This record gives sequence, structure tokens and C-alpha cells, in this order.
Amino acid sequence: MSGPLPSVLIIDENATRASIIEAGLKLAGHNRVTIIDDMNGIAAKIAALAPDVIVIDIENSNRDLLENAFQLSRAVKRPIAMFVDRSDNETMQAAIDAGVSAYVVDGLRQERVKNILDMAISRFNAFSRLERELEEARGALQGRKIVEQAKHMIMKSRGVDEDAAYKLLRSTAMNQNRKIVEVAESLVMSADLLGAGGGNDD
Repeated sequence: MSGPLPSVLIIDENATRASIIEAGLKLAGHNRVTIIDDMNGIAAKIAALAPDVIVIDIENSNRDLLENAFQLSRAVKRPIAMFVDRSDNETMQAAIDAGVSAYVVDGLRQERVKNILDMAISRFNAFSRLERELEEARGALQGRKIVEQAKHMIMKSRGVDEDAAYKLLRSTAMNQNRKIVEVAESLVMSADLLGAGGGNDD
């Protein structure tokens, strides 16, 4: 893999455990490693540091700490590897739902840290790609619906068939150097505004 290794932020209240993670990362060539030992105001600290990856180590996995970590995971949109000393199925599911990329129970070993970090990055990238593809598919579907709506409006107002309505949309888009869906959106929005201003309030 070319280029510099990602910067890593370790969040751990236990200095000994944090040093194990740091040693494992530095052994693997990660030189940009920062340690924070307090979850208070963590979102602002992350914004200031802008790390590529976050490692959260929770020695005593009480509910409040875990919930804070899960909220953080939902908010920061970065790969997060979380080490906990113990867990249960419900907590593990909550971690997955929150977007934690790697959730490791009782597995804090210096030699494992690099592999777990790589796994977190890989999972995060795969999930982000799926989210992007889903968003694009939704956008395309919505775009098709808008174009269909605009075509039917043209057919009704101009008394033309579907093919002629689409050609009109396409030629307008070409003349205005815009996408067909953008022209369709403008048409539908204009009609909505005109309809809203038509005084149909009984």
C-alpha cells in the first residue's frame, strides 16, 4: 500500500492499555498516533485532530461509557476499532448498529492491533461504498419518477404522446446544458408552486 499510513487517535483512560495499542501501531510503522485519556468533549477534540482512524479501548465496559462510544461512532463517520474487556450479544449488536467497524472482546494484544485496525478500515470503506451505491440507486429511482411526472404533465398540457414529451424534455435539457432530471424537477416544482398559488383552499 503506497502513501503514508493513516493517522490514528487512541481514546483510552488506562495509560498502560493505551501504550500497548500505541506500541502495536508503531511496530507496524504508524508514526502519527495520538492518545486521549478522557471522553469529555471528545467530539471537539476529534474535529481538531481530524484522525483517519479511531481506536477506543474501554477497560471497564459500563453502559454509560459504551453509549458514549456508540454515539461517537454514529457521529464521526470514520473507521472505529473498539476494544472492550467483556461484552454480551446485545452490546455487540448495539456496537454494529452504531457503525463500529471492529469490535474486539478481550483481545487487546500488541501483535493484533495492526490487523484489527486494517480490518476496521476495510469494513468501513466497504460499508461506505454500499451506502453510497444505495444513495445513488435511490437518487436514480427518484430521478426516474420525476421525469415520468414531468412527461405526463407535458403530455397533458401539450396534447402529445409520451415519446414527444420525452423529446421535448431532452431538447430543453440540451439547449440549457442541463440534465433531463434537472429540467424535469424545475417543471414539476413550477407546477407545484402554481398549483399552490391557485387558491384551491376550501
